[in-house]
Amino acid sequence: MAKFELPKLPYEYDSLEPYISKETLVLHHDKHHQAYCDKFNAAIEAAGIQSENFAEIFANVASKPALRNNGGGFWNHTFYWESMSPNGGGQPDGDLLELINISFGSFAKFKEEFSASAAAVFGSGWTWLGLNKEGRLIIYNTANQDNYMMDICNNKEKPILVIDVWEHAYYVDYQNKRPVYIEQFFNVINWTKVSQRLKDLQ
Repeated sequence: MAKFELPKLPYEYDSLEPYISKETLVLHHDKHHQAYCDKFNAAIEAAGIQSENFAEIFANVASKPALRNNGGGFWNHTFYWESMSPNGGGQPDGDLLELINISFGSFAKFKEEFSASAAAVFGSGWTWLGLNKEGRLIIYNTANQDNYMMDICNNKEKPILVIDVWEHAYYVDYQNKRPVYIEQFFNVINWTKVSQRLKDLQ
């Protein structure tokens, strides 16, 4: 049977401070992400799935809530951790910045639109920056633990950046002030990783 293991954080628990605390990362990674991992493995075993390919696993989850919720929680969180880094933030450069300017008019406009979209997610979910078929970047939201690979997701744009806007991502540090968390997220974005993801898609 396919079995997934919780990936280690790509940095130390305290290395995103003061923007995201060690307490938040320990809780979010070691408790929440671990729980999704464990339940995802159980759902895979229960469904008799042999594949370890996420696109194949997520291709038919409309009637499989355990796979949808826990598999999405496992994959989305891994993508989220890798979207951040110590000494991150600032602005990207090169091809990524050029494409952001083409797609949104300016980096400032992108930040404004991304932040507004993330703040507007009702309840729990994610805000993504993805590449569409026309080669432009777009911002879109998914509810709960959904992602672009799932048959129930309308947006199929492959992402290069994501922010988790579930309350457990920010409540310890910012209570119910999601817009403040979103603003601080821009201080830890790993633009090097985001640029590499874009390059891999082009």
